[in-house]
Amino acid sequence: MPVRHATAADARGLRRCIRRIAKLLTQMYGAPRPRREDPLDALVATVLSQNTSDTNSARAFRRLKERFPSWDEVRTADVAQVADAIKTGGLAGVKAARIKRILERLHRERGSTSLGFLSGLDPDAARGYLMSFDGVGPKTAACTLLFGCGMPVFPVDTHVLRVARRLGLIPKGCDADRAHAILGSVVPSELVYPLHVNMITHGRRRCRPQKPRCDGCLLSRECVFLKENSSE
Repeated sequence: MPVRHATAADARGLRRCIRRIAKLLTQMYGAPRPRREDPLDALVATVLSQNTSDTNSARAFRRLKERFPSWDEVRTADVAQVADAIKTGGLAGVKAARIKRILERLHRERGSTSLGFLSGLDPDAARGYLMSFDGVGPKTAACTLLFGCGMPVFPVDTHVLRVARRLGLIPKGCDADRAHAILGSVVPSELVYPLHVNMITHGRRRCRPQKPRCDGCLLSRECVFLKENSSE
């Protein structure tokens, strides 16, 4: 599959392409209103979203908050109790232990179960700190910083990865870690939030894993996937 960033000299062209795509996505889905969450809420919610559906992870997060109104209560609870609260999200034992380790380390190192201090760090330092926790990779860190701290850090989830591959923004076989590095270096800061949200919406509604709805898609002229399959 042809890729728009085959050489370093194409970086400016890739940014122009991203701006066109962002504009077309806004025409299709509107301009998403930025939402701001507590950064620790954002981190835990993203941990719960790993390897499960949005519906299941949202239900698990809601039940966790209902069962334990404060993060200190989660920190001091038994792992089994936390796992029971989040069981609808899958891998409950693994995620419960992971969440408790995060909370315990925060309390031990910072004296409180809060990530509010991240807003005082630059994005690279904040991302590095988050990724020092077990089970926190590029996507989880980026989601925490974007939604919890308002930092222009671009997360790549399964929908964004698929859409970016099909549009030729990243190589066809590019994994999520490399996609974070590529897209994080070229997506203009003012487009990070709307592009991320609208690419997810596009991946859910049209650019599905199987039988994508390409007819009438405003991105058809930008889509390498469509051009390849139309020529067969």
